[in-house]
Amino acid sequence: MKCMADLCVIPFNGNISVADEIAQCHRVLQRFNLDIQLHGYGTNLYGEWDEVFAAIKACHTELHDQGIVRISSTIKVGTRTDKDQTIQDKVDAVDRRLGE
Repeated sequence: MKCMADLCVIPFNGNISVADEIAQCHRVLQRFNLDIQLHGYGTNLYGEWDEVFAAIKACHTELHDQGIVRISSTIKVGTRTDKDQTIQDKVDAVDRRLGE
């Protein structure tokens, strides 16, 4: 089953900035067979359910292996069975309406 997830990872690294950790997590996500779109407050993931959640787990594992002892993530997940709709399809649908 395909799903779309919005992932926001907050590593507690003792610093205000978490850009280095988010970049590392993004590198991990790129190893999976997913459509990925980074945005200002997280990352959209699109693909098979098991692959999406395996990627999220791998992201947490990588950050823990790098010495981050605490991570808080929020995940919103949606599924749709009537059609296959990518991240870009959803953006394009709104853009079309904005152009009307």
